[in-house]
Amino acid sequence: MRNFFLATLALLLAVAGAGPAWGEGQATVPTPAAIDGYLREALDSTGLPGMSAVVTHGDRIVHAVGLGRDSSDRAVTADTPMRVASVSKSFTAAAVMSLVDEGRVALDQPVVTYLPEFRMADPRASLITVRQLLNQTSGLSDRTVDIGATQRATSLAGYLAALRHGTLAGEPGSHWEYCNVNYDVAARLVEVVDGRDFTGAMRDRIFGRLGMGTSTVGNRAVRPSDGFISVYGAWVPRKELPGFRGGAGGVITTASDMGRWLISQTGHGPQVLTPGSVAVLHEPPPGTDYAMGWGVEVVEARKLLVHSGNLFTYTAVQALDPATGFGFAVMTNSASLHDDTYDILLGLVALTDGRQPATPGGGRQMTELVLAVTALVAFGLGILGVRRSGRWARRRAGRAWWWTALRLVGVLVPAAMFATYPQWVSVLMNGRAVTWAQMTYFPASLTITLAVAAAAGLTTATARLARLRSVRSTP
Repeated sequence: MRNFFLATLALLLAVAGAGPAWGEGQATVPTPAAIDGYLREALDSTGLPGMSAVVTHGDRIVHAVGLGRDSSDRAVTADTPMRVASVSKSFTAAAVMSLVDEGRVALDQPVVTYLPEFRMADPRASLITVRQLLNQTSGLSDRTVDIGATQRATSLAGYLAALRHGTLAGEPGSHWEYCNVNYDVAARLVEVVDGRDFTGAMRDRIFGRLGMGTSTVGNRAVRPSDGFISVYGAWVPRKELPGFRGGAGGVITTASDMGRWLISQTGHGPQVLTPGSVAVLHEPPPGTDYAMGWGVEVVEARKLLVHSGNLFTYTAVQALDPATGFGFAVMTNSASLHDDTYDILLGLVALTDGRQPATPGGGRQMTELVLAVTALVAFGLGILGVRRSGRWARRRAGRAWWWTALRLVGVLVPAAMFATYPQWVSVLMNGRAVTWAQMTYFPASLTITLAVAAAAGLTTATARLARLRSVRSTP
């Protein structure tokens, strides 16, 4: 629900059948002490409850570390399980590409070739190719499928069944739109072609081959502690919002395991894909900056491959720097209106450039301070409005009803905004599905502030109307 993803950057000099040109020069390999020092400063300045991070270079983990505490007051370490949300998409894409390498899937074949159960009310769905799923150019959209029904599913097969009445937002391949459905359909494709459930397929195709022994999809093998949400600057432990998470956001992993993953994505260490398939994963189609679970963006005049992940109590980001061969991942056991993980990652990138990283933090604290002050002002105005309702009524006793109604509109605007809260947030997020339950998690401070303002307005309006009725009925 915050910007659910951060698409980023990549310098990919790839041709068919050849991997990207990964460089290992023009960079400073920071010491573990330097990384620790920066991350401790970042933890203090952001006020995050817990965080883990890893930096890799070439074929080695430079440093993996955990800082802070979890919701059970245990120390976070490099081996603490973390939910990585949409960072999962790069893993799902790799699983699909492993089937491509085996000749069992072709990227430009329709999905229904391998997944006959994938049916929608829109006949164009039969034209969606595997490549379009992974590039998020399929036409699938939160605006045209029943996201609520998909989140009630208990399996990937049930998830696909929930799509039956959905339609597409456009012709397959005609435009890019970020939609989790693409990657949950891709996960079901992996299940059906591989012949095992998605958890087992990911374990044997990706995690096992890379030595990622603590990583899984879902909660079967590893269950993270509850994460935190920020409420006016205070971290409150809370269970993750229930909902189906498969190929789009179901991976649970650690900083140590993420180090092994990043190394493999730079063409070093154990491999799960051919160099050509890794290059395809990293290269966006023409006209977009989103490849397959990796985005492309320029940072400090250099292209990086990046993908972020945002759940409701966990946040993560990963990045690769093809020019220098560095990999980075930052994971936190918290979520708020302001995402600090990307800022922390940029600091790690600065260290590898030999630059002094900027101290991250302050955005969350300032945002929630403003919201707290706004809530207090709204509460005070509500009390003042009730106390002055008699004077307001006497001044308008002789006016026409429509004039009085106009004078009440202003105090009822917050109530109208609160009543339509999920709808206008959805509009601001380009049609992404939004529910009331989601609004009680990372945007809790905003939700409470809007609720206070709405209550203050409704109370004031009610008091004014009651006093007006009393004044008009008095002889």
